[in-house]
Amino acid sequence: MTQSQIDTGTSDLLASLDAGVLTLTLNRPDARNAMSRAMTQALADQLAAAELDPAVRCIVLTGAGKGFCAGGDVKGMAAAGDGTVGNNTIDGAIHRQRINQRATAGKLFKMPKPTIAALPGPAAGAGLSLAMACDLRIMSSTAIMTTAFAKVGFSGDYGGTYFMTQLVGAAKARELYFLSDRVSAEEALRIGLANWVCEPDQLAAKTREIALRLATGATVAYRYMKENLNRAMNGEVDDCLDLEATHHVHCGQTQDHRDATKAFVEKREPVFHGR
Repeated sequence: MTQSQIDTGTSDLLASLDAGVLTLTLNRPDARNAMSRAMTQALADQLAAAELDPAVRCIVLTGAGKGFCAGGDVKGMAAAGDGTVGNNTIDGAIHRQRINQRATAGKLFKMPKPTIAALPGPAAGAGLSLAMACDLRIMSSTAIMTTAFAKVGFSGDYGGTYFMTQLVGAAKARELYFLSDRVSAEEALRIGLANWVCEPDQLAAKTREIALRLATGATVAYRYMKENLNRAMNGEVDDCLDLEATHHVHCGQTQDHRDATKAFVEKREPVFHGR
């Protein structure tokens, strides 16, 4: 089977299908693949189509260049003076955020097909959430993970608090969210955030190896297996996604968030005042 390129409607997301493996590449390398509105919408569209396409048997999410995804576009937030609402009402922004989260991170998690995140470089904030929403994670040995939200005055979004808690446990999840420390590939493997770590030049080959094993595997069994595994987890992911959306948008209205995004752009440490 030959590889086919898929038109996503934007250069911010690339898509190709080869031997049953749909590869979705976040493609803003100059911005560390930070999530634009066009990227998020295209990702939602491609995942919705993939769920119903029998030709797609496994999905790989990766990033162009040396990064996976930096999460939200912090520089864009700082320029706008508001990271979430813009010209919308708070209620409208929360509703839009809920829809975006369910259609991307929620869809990756609930997708009745195996999903893999391949990390060539850093995954931060919502980018890390997307990676954790996938069933499996393969990291380059030079990649890192960080929740990052506390550094810009956000509480977290795209299901990260749910996925992180399920993967590493409540205490470690609180540590990684509160302190926003960087997690190396080796540490991610040790604590269960990564399934495999390989040298940077082997990432594509390792990802293809695992993806093809899944794409040629028992598709129907995988579908029910994944549903069983998801149901075995405590709590409901949609509840977490919705609560995160509400808190995320409200955090975007705080002075701490506005000051922190400005500090991020100016490459200095933020000072938080609790307002």
